[in-house]
Amino acid sequence: MLLTTAQTSTAEQALERLGWYARRWGIEVFHRILKSGCRIEDRQLGTAGRLETCLAIDMIIAWRIHWLAVQGEKTPDLSCEVFLAEAEWKALYAHIHKRRPPQEPPTLAEAIRMIAKLGGYIGRKGDGPPGTTVLWRGLMRLPDLVAGWQAALRFGLGIRAGP
Repeated sequence: MLLTTAQTSTAEQALERLGWYARRWGIEVFHRILKSGCRIEDRQLGTAGRLETCLAIDMIIAWRIHWLAVQGEKTPDLSCEVFLAEAEWKALYAHIHKRRPPQEPPTLAEAIRMIAKLGGYIGRKGDGPPGTTVLWRGLMRLPDLVAGWQAALRFGLGIRAGP
């Protein structure tokens, strides 16, 4: 039974209210990313304006992480380039697999698992898909991998861009 204050007198209205409620879990996950990943409650910025600016940036970050987790389940066969730049997926691939990246980018599902591994995801048979926490942690490490990858390419440290 779903209780609501919204007037509901037709089956179509009832289905609309159920649709609203079904979106609740996604909203909860988004707020958890803001609170646990972005740590918005720990911000001490002094003024409302500064807090609003910081919150706007944190909301974009939280949305991207939430989007990544959702799309990984809905459209796993997309190219990872819908989310990652070429240098990002190549650095990620090389780090995780300990070999040169392929010419073609991995799928979004493969990239998500690699990002999650950076964040501590083990990926055993019964573990289920990576969650937003390990994705957050992995994405926090990714810029350092990319910087190392680009430095290795720039200074010719034995890494080629392709296989």
